[in-house]
Amino acid sequence: MSQSFMRSINLFVDSAQADMEAVVKKTGFKILAQLVQMSPVGNPELWEVNQTAVSYNQAVFEHNEELRKDPNNLTPKKRQLKKRVRVNDSMDIKAPPGYTGGRFRGNWQVTFDTPADGETGRIDKSGRMTVSMGNYVLEHFKVGMSAIYFTNNVPYAYPLEMGHSKQAPNGMVAITAQNVSQFFREAIAEVKS
Repeated sequence: MSQSFMRSINLFVDSAQADMEAVVKKTGFKILAQLVQMSPVGNPELWEVNQTAVSYNQAVFEHNEELRKDPNNLTPKKRQLKKRVRVNDSMDIKAPPGYTGGRFRGNWQVTFDTPADGETGRIDKSGRMTVSMGNYVLEHFKVGMSAIYFTNNVPYAYPLEMGHSKQAPNGMVAITAQNVSQFFREAIAEVKS
């Protein structure tokens, strides 16, 4: 009788532990997904240094669109602006040679018990690889681990969190932190169902 009782207790404890791990993992997945999705991706057209060029290029585009309204300005067959009418001018958008946005988004790292140090070197505009890598780490969470860290070590991470980017004027971490209890409740409901 006592062995049967102990087996029942152990089964209950194992089940509760598995549920706790599942809830923490699902909550971690949600936190990481939001951090990555909210992370700005460098877009030279939004940079202050390029605002004159962006405005000028937009004005040229709008002028050409206005010209399109007059049928006399269009070619007979393809209905495109005639070359002699069309304004064909623009200003260059400046960016460092070989620049590709996505370095910040690609540098989110998930670790247990101690924060990550250093950068990943990953450029991930979409964020899919970063989320996949982080979710892989989260899958290894076990009850008894003391902390899960979501870290981004690029030198400009703090300015971005403080609103330096128009894409994330209120940061990412602060907003995600406000949503953690909601993520936790959602994870509990998902594990129970």
